[in-house]
Amino acid sequence: MKIGGLLKFSVLDYPGKLSCVVFCQGCFLRCTYCHNPEFQPCEASAGVDFQEFLDFLKSRSGCLDAVVFSGGEPLLQTDLIQVIEIVKELGFFVGIHTSGVVPNMFKKVVSLVDWIGFDIKTVFRKYDIVTQFQGSGLLVKIGLEILLNSGVSYEIRTTYDSRFISQEDVLKVAEILQKLGVREWTIQECVIRDTDEALLLPDKNVVEEASKLVRVNLRHQ
Repeated sequence: MKIGGLLKFSVLDYPGKLSCVVFCQGCFLRCTYCHNPEFQPCEASAGVDFQEFLDFLKSRSGCLDAVVFSGGEPLLQTDLIQVIEIVKELGFFVGIHTSGVVPNMFKKVVSLVDWIGFDIKTVFRKYDIVTQFQGSGLLVKIGLEILLNSGVSYEIRTTYDSRFISQEDVLKVAEILQKLGVREWTIQECVIRDTDEALLLPDKNVVEEASKLVRVNLRHQ
């Protein structure tokens, strides 16, 4: 596994559990608001040795509850299944943050993890605008269906980049989620990495309309 970085302690990345976060190296999406562009290239100039990561986990047995694989895009790691199995054998819960854009791998992984943070970027037909990757909307739609049929605990969240996602899109995403049976949706504040500028969340009336379809949680970064 290519590990670009390791956050040794987090209370935010796995609901209700103390976790560490493994930032997997590599992602073929180029999302407009990406907070971790240093993990986009397949090769990192500096990273974390896998054995070093395992030694860290063993030293935190009984202190940490969970390991969260984030990125980058964890589903691009060819040995992700084997690594998850190792982590589970060490007694940790396993979470994953993913866009679901590699559905074949996601289908294999989904039954092995305990919780999934799933990113919905925008309405599927406009995905290419946000991700700058052609055909990503269809791939994610397949991934979302896999998630919702899995029975695994999850959070659906959208980072609201108002430069590329309209308030009308917010309502359309809410309609899509409601039709698929999703009951709760988190809309995250978008913070521009270079300037630390926080973009405005959707208008109150838009959130209220969306909340008639699916319970909406607003999250500030």
